[in-house]
Amino acid sequence: MDSIQADRLTQVKPQLQSKQTKGARVVAIGTDAWRLEIPSGPRGPYRLAQLDDYAGQARRAFPWRPGLRLSLRARASAAMIPGTWGFGLWNDPFGLAILRGVEILRLPTLPNTAWFFFASPPNYLSLRDDLPAHGGLAATFNSPQVPAPALALGLPALPLLLLPPAARLLRRLGRRIVHQAAVQLAIDARQWHHFSLDWRAGQVTFRKDGGIELQTNASPQGPLGLVLWVDNQFAAFSPAGRVRFGTLANPEPAWIEIQDLRIESAPD
Repeated sequence: MDSIQADRLTQVKPQLQSKQTKGARVVAIGTDAWRLEIPSGPRGPYRLAQLDDYAGQARRAFPWRPGLRLSLRARASAAMIPGTWGFGLWNDPFGLAILRGVEILRLPTLPNTAWFFFASPPNYLSLRDDLPAHGGLAATFNSPQVPAPALALGLPALPLLLLPPAARLLRRLGRRIVHQAAVQLAIDARQWHHFSLDWRAGQVTFRKDGGIELQTNASPQGPLGLVLWVDNQFAAFSPAGRVRFGTLANPEPAWIEIQDLRIESAPD
């Protein structure tokens, strides 16, 4: 299946809202351009600077469906920022929604994503042993849309993640349900690069500086929301069956800059 043809595309402006923890900043630096920055600090406190277009919405109301191209230019303050940063499309599978000033919990769901994701060690974000799990990635997750109440039936099994043999088994079972694709990016993130992804119902194509980095049929289920962020968080589910998550110290302030953000849609 070919990528989306440029002559079929119509630009659509995302309705972005900012989120930031204490001391973090999201600053417009031009038209369709922002700087997202978190302060330096020790591990423990969570630090986040984020733009997204799904705050306060139920997942079924997220704005994007297959048949679009996301493109932008980006650079970062360091070759490897402690934590994670990136940009792309996802279903916020574990997130909180803010609705009319009241914080509500969205029930967990399985992940659906298509994004450029940058993660420092000790992050390990893959259910498969043959795919890269940290560093600079072009990556997707494709999961069935299981109703959240049905997923809740599996909550009693969560304590098994504390037992490495059981966790290894659950990890193997998980990759039968959650399909994924990922490729490592050869990149100096401190330099400006152009990134784009074409999302279709049966295919996602990732490009960096005009060259194809990944083309995969592991295309996420929509609808999805747009997210651009930098934080000091890590999560790991290693092949050894060890589950870890938390925050990292960042001795220096960390930032990313985004320019020329565009979303263009086309009939899929």
